[in-house]
Amino acid sequence: MNIKLFDYNLPAKLIAQKPTSPRDHSRLFVFDRISKKIQHKHFYDLVDILGSSDVLVLNETKVFPARLKAKKKTGGILEIFLLQELTADSYQVMVGGRRFGVGDKIDFARNFSGYFTKQEKDNIWQIKFNVSGRTLDKKIEQYGQTPLPPYIKAHDNSFVRQRYQTTYAKNRGSVAAPTAGLHFTPQLLKKLQKKGVQIFKVTLHVGLGTFAPVTATDITQHHIHKEWAEIDLQIAKQLNQLKKQGKNILAVGTTTARTLEAMTNSRGQLQSGKSWVDIYIYPGYKYRFVDELITNFHLPKSSLLFMVSALAGRQNIMNCYNLAIKKKYHFFSFGDAMFVTKNRF
Repeated sequence: MNIKLFDYNLPAKLIAQKPTSPRDHSRLFVFDRISKKIQHKHFYDLVDILGSSDVLVLNETKVFPARLKAKKKTGGILEIFLLQELTADSYQVMVGGRRFGVGDKIDFARNFSGYFTKQEKDNIWQIKFNVSGRTLDKKIEQYGQTPLPPYIKAHDNSFVRQRYQTTYAKNRGSVAAPTAGLHFTPQLLKKLQKKGVQIFKVTLHVGLGTFAPVTATDITQHHIHKEWAEIDLQIAKQLNQLKKQGKNILAVGTTTARTLEAMTNSRGQLQSGKSWVDIYIYPGYKYRFVDELITNFHLPKSSLLFMVSALAGRQNIMNCYNLAIKKKYHFFSFGDAMFVTKNRF
């Protein structure tokens, strides 16, 4: 399946540089994958669209400030991007910079340092810090910056920490936000619950692999990096029961959809637990648990675009994207949302 099938031209002015305020006033492109009908709404209109037959599943991962500036003993500056916690005092990291090796010490701030212990590949290394556990977490929170995608221009770090985070974020561990959830306000969630919508939360810690560019010409040859996922036992039981009753399972974001699909067995039963997942979803995949999806508009030729296309059909999604461009929707992390529905209208 050639990657060119998932390419499109997006005017730079449609790449959102800041989020809509209030959060739920972003636009909502609604596409019914059965009837092929389209509606143009706002995110707050979900209160009128959803009801007691719907089950909303959110990803409650929390973004942490994973980007650190470090100084070498020579005075040179390195950019350290924390990828994965390995032990209480060590991380797998991506390093921007050159001329360093195993054993080299780097300083982040006074009384906060580390040294390189191993090179895994290219610019991926392991670092051991001079502090550990909660003390290390506090140092990272104090000196780190929340990473933004390269297509978003710089913002004040305090603004990014607030707005590049869902209002229900709880479990620290993501290097990027589950952006479909950025549109929800606490008030909107309460209104949906009053309408009878049942809401559940799972966790998938978003890693860089989700956003890594696809370099393979044939997308079936691409490989997804592993990410950590968690589903509580009682939540899995309840979701299985609701699915059996014919309720509509609506995943908020590709991260939530990936969690649910990765942890659903061949019989369609959602499993509880904690594990690394590396499910790769592209056209031809048949969703086993997710019925509908709320998501943002994704980059051309990206694995996230493949995933949405697997649910709604490649040509349908490409047609929707072209229409969204004509209608001047805003794209990517701080952009508008898309709702892929089933038998709504």
